[in-house]
Amino acid sequence: MHHQRKYLEIACQQVVTEDSSVFSIQWVDLPVELAGSLYLKELLTSYFNYIKKCTFSIIQPVVHESGIEFRLWGTDISLLSFLPPETADDSTTLHISGGFLTQSRQHNNGEFRFKLESYENSIRVSLQLTNFYPLLLGSHPASRGRLFLYRFTQATIHRRVTVAFLSLLYKELTGYSAKRRVVDVKVKAGKPV
Repeated sequence: MHHQRKYLEIACQQVVTEDSSVFSIQWVDLPVELAGSLYLKELLTSYFNYIKKCTFSIIQPVVHESGIEFRLWGTDISLLSFLPPETADDSTTLHISGGFLTQSRQHNNGEFRFKLESYENSIRVSLQLTNFYPLLLGSHPASRGRLFLYRFTQATIHRRVTVAFLSLLYKELTGYSAKRRVVDVKVKAGKPV
């Protein structure tokens, strides 16, 4: 089956909501015939491997009994900590439990969800970050300076990594490369970052 596309559209939205938490979503629609090749567990593992590869192993996803940590290479410093994955029929959710990049009073808030949704002619792979309180944004409400700093550091990195991961996933599943086109979508209200 020929799956080559001239452009691969990846939808994206990143906003800071009224309570100064971050909502971020990226998704790609893949040919429905690929549904049998996509598994949530493998999707999560592929993402972890990609994080390690694209950061040149500076960030090391570490899986242990009490959850998952994104650690700085050669240290015990956890940038982000998650509880063990919770898997439903169409999604795997990582609940944020702490880490250096989160506000200390907001540990145990937020989640990072990997989702597979079937449509008539496609299957949608989405990565969604909800109720995340970055340390960079400080207290509520976030100042303009902190919003600027977050936008051009952590938010940009997250967007680029996620978009690149979804592009790579398409290439691995179809065998074709496609120029990616990021399309802005509106899923949730908030200040764009």
